[in-house]
Amino acid sequence: MTTILLQAAPAGGGLMSFLPMVLIIVVFYFFMIRPQMKKQKDHKKYIEELGVNSKVVTTAGIHGRIVEVSETTFLVDVGSGVKLRFDKTAIALDASKAANTDTVKKDA
Repeated sequence: MTTILLQAAPAGGGLMSFLPMVLIIVVFYFFMIRPQMKKQKDHKKYIEELGVNSKVVTTAGIHGRIVEVSETTFLVDVGSGVKLRFDKTAIALDASKAANTDTVKKDA
């Protein structure tokens, strides 16, 4: 004859089993979602502050100077009289700031 032993579930195990999942979600929020939202907010603010004669770099790596600002686009002079129209979302925040600081260092 075979005897089967059953173990009783520990008391309060329901809450403790969800704790690791909650911890993973909290860590995911603070290390992934929140920084991305901050970056998007900073980029939007940067785009709103841009005006005529601002030096920019597009996400494709094209350097230029803004000649005209419309509601959703910029007209960018890329040199030799060539002007290209870019969507406002095509301006790279980090590269534009780096290009502007490099120009200031060279001029000083």
